[in-house]
Amino acid sequence: MMEFRKLKSVLAMSVVALGALSTTVMARDLRIATEGTYKPWSFVDEQGKLTGWDVDIANALCEEMKVKCEIVAQEWDGIIPGLNAKKYDMIVASMTVTEKRKQQVAFSKKYKNTTSQFVAAKGTYPDTSPAALAGKRIGVQRGSSQDTFLTDNYKDSEIVRYDKTTDPEMDLIAGRVDLMIANRVTSMVGFLATPEAANFGLVGQEYSGGVLGEGNAIALRKDDAELLKQVNAALDAIFANGKYDQITSKYFKFKLM
Repeated sequence: MMEFRKLKSVLAMSVVALGALSTTVMARDLRIATEGTYKPWSFVDEQGKLTGWDVDIANALCEEMKVKCEIVAQEWDGIIPGLNAKKYDMIVASMTVTEKRKQQVAFSKKYKNTTSQFVAAKGTYPDTSPAALAGKRIGVQRGSSQDTFLTDNYKDSEIVRYDKTTDPEMDLIAGRVDLMIANRVTSMVGFLATPEAANFGLVGQEYSGGVLGEGNAIALRKDDAELLKQVNAALDAIFANGKYDQITSKYFKFKLM
């Protein structure tokens, strides 16, 4: 009987120890990457602070998961390699879910719908098919899903790639590219809302699916299954408690999902 009691005591202490270990793993501090030059999703404000819709969403998820988070800016072209090199734990940067990216990272549940569209001088290019844009110079962010879309389909156009989303906008104004392509909502509430873009607008049709993906999600390392579970639960929570809609209404007059 004494032996049995000792065994029970040892097992109980083991359970407590495992529970403490589990809590430590669950409550680890997180480092989150975002893009940082992608207004209104993530950008540096006049006070030098990283802010935007994705930053607010990331902070809301951390609050739900009860973890301390550090959010850092990372150039888009190296954002997935940085995740897999363990420079940070996840990417909250309106990343489009594509089959190619699924081979590299794990994705959370979708947290935003998305379409892409060309931007050019108003009244130009009602047809934005590959044949119609043959010979045209098209600006795009390097490494984006739109970059892949152009590479695969617009072989007779000159594709001009940029590291930052704001760079093709500047070259479009200066006449160094004929069109640019980007996330439709980003163009609407960002570039096209500025005085400098008064003569520019969305042209042609909206594009989605295929290499452009079916929406945006949070990227994590494939071996981080426990964190993925927590992120999905936190997403469910901010959808249910209204925080998602509250954050969205700060930046947009329409829903994103």
